[in-house]
Amino acid sequence: MINKPLVLTYLYLFIYILLSSGVILYNKWVLSPKYFNFPLPITLTMIHMGFSGLVAFFLVRVFKVVSPVKMTFEIYATCVIPISAFFASSLWFGNTAYLHISVAFIQMLKALMPVATFTMAVMCGTDKPRCDVFLNMVLVSVGVVISSYGEIHFNVVGTLYQVTGIFAEALRLVLTQVLLQKKGLTLNPITSLYYIAPCSFLFLFVPWYLLEKPEMEVSQIQFNFWIFFSNALCALALNFSIFLVIGRTGAVTIRVAGVLKDWILIALSTVIFPESTITGLNIIGYAIALCGVVMYNYLKVKDVRASQSPAESIPDRITKDWKLEKKSSDIYIPNSIGDHGAGNGSTDVHLDEEAPLIPSSRLSYIGRTALK
Repeated sequence: MINKPLVLTYLYLFIYILLSSGVILYNKWVLSPKYFNFPLPITLTMIHMGFSGLVAFFLVRVFKVVSPVKMTFEIYATCVIPISAFFASSLWFGNTAYLHISVAFIQMLKALMPVATFTMAVMCGTDKPRCDVFLNMVLVSVGVVISSYGEIHFNVVGTLYQVTGIFAEALRLVLTQVLLQKKGLTLNPITSLYYIAPCSFLFLFVPWYLLEKPEMEVSQIQFNFWIFFSNALCALALNFSIFLVIGRTGAVTIRVAGVLKDWILIALSTVIFPESTITGLNIIGYAIALCGVVMYNYLKVKDVRASQSPAESIPDRITKDWKLEKKSSDIYIPNSIGDHGAGNGSTDVHLDEEAPLIPSSRLSYIGRTALK
């Protein structure tokens, strides 16, 4: 007999991996001068934010699919605005990196995400320095250095953009924990887009006006409505696919799916973009970094399990929280920050940079991607 819930879970994971990889490859194709030739990463990011914010507005205010949270000016000014600023920065720098380095090398650099998040968590006081975690961070860093040394088309500018985007995303994750969760505020994917996307759009407007608007006036930039519409639609769908995955799986499953997605993406990028050459040193360095990431993930999952009651599994607790959130008008107030891993730096989930708009309490169980 077919286990329908299990099949549905794997279907959601497959959709997440497909959309996450697709958005990254699609963005690369659109931005690359060798292909669609739209070398305006801020403009592309603003299109994503504008489209997502508009859809969220209709879902919240017109169709009333979900109710807006009780957002005060204080919470908006002290929580939403800082988080939106770093979210916009991470997408801006991450998308700009596509103009200079390959998708495969970008995925290898993203192995630095745990290093960046742990560093930011320690600096912000949400995590404490630990010898075992520090050794993992050293292993990851050594692997990334080796991988960078083996990169044939190494570009300093592109690497700096990507690393800066990683640290901006890490700080956003830590701020989400420190600011939103401490105020007992949880946003689902729709309300996240409703509040954060417009604010991120406004933050991107200033660099766009200074850097890309003059270029658009003097250059003959092609604009294809259906390409940009489908691109923005994929990014929006990715947000909701992550919500479905988190609601049905546990921390270990999502982490394994993230690692699998990275390897698939590296392989696909070399096929779709022939200029993305991978060397043996690239693979060795990334494998070393991945060992550090896997060990780090193991420690974080172990910490989360230790903070929960032995009789309750992670997937069961995730499902219970998801049901509770549905019954509470899309607002979930955690019993205590410690229950959601606030003291162990568990906000280092990085499912995807195109979809980090879900500062839900469920994310704290995971410890990206994409994620990008």
